[in-house]
Amino acid sequence: MAKLYFRYGAMNSGKSTALLQAAFNYEERDQRVLLAKPSVDTKGESTITSRLGLARSVDLLLGPHDDVRARFRQAAAGRDPEALLATVELPPVACLLVDEAQFLSPQQVDDLLRIAVLDSVPVLAYGIRGDFRTRSFPGSGRLMEIAHTLEELKTICRCGRKAMFNARTSDGGMVLDGEQVAIDGEVAYESLCASCYLERSGGQLG
Repeated sequence: MAKLYFRYGAMNSGKSTALLQAAFNYEERDQRVLLAKPSVDTKGESTITSRLGLARSVDLLLGPHDDVRARFRQAAAGRDPEALLATVELPPVACLLVDEAQFLSPQQVDDLLRIAVLDSVPVLAYGIRGDFRTRSFPGSGRLMEIAHTLEELKTICRCGRKAMFNARTSDGGMVLDGEQVAIDGEVAYESLCASCYLERSGGQLG
């Protein structure tokens, strides 16, 4: 049985780079993959970009109310409206890779599980676990509940410890209020360990 994997980490832990590497590994073995991300992630528009400069267009740009399984099945058959129409019979999809999965709705995450179990296609979902107030995003919270496998991608805080939290900053200070979703360009973020987060936030956790 195919599985749903959630590979999570603090910001700057190399999630997008790992996704693009996974896609390369499949394709190096002549296996077809589909890449997806939520449209709310406006960074890079319809591309997945990594801090190393790697970039690749997605096959599925998912709106907040999209039926992910239906969109996946259309794309797998070459009928997705955002993909080129298939002129030849396409090989089966070996894997669906999803970037910024924290921005999916819980219902869309349920669709990822259905794709893995009912359509027998492994799904690798990459994202962050919590927001700048240390609260779970709806998508990542649901992934923590139902994914077959949870894998942490690690990065370090400025002090050298393992970073766990994603601090939102402005003019060098931490921001503890605001909307849960604010994409890079609007605000800045820093990955911090628990100790540095509490020190800079004055002991507050959200």
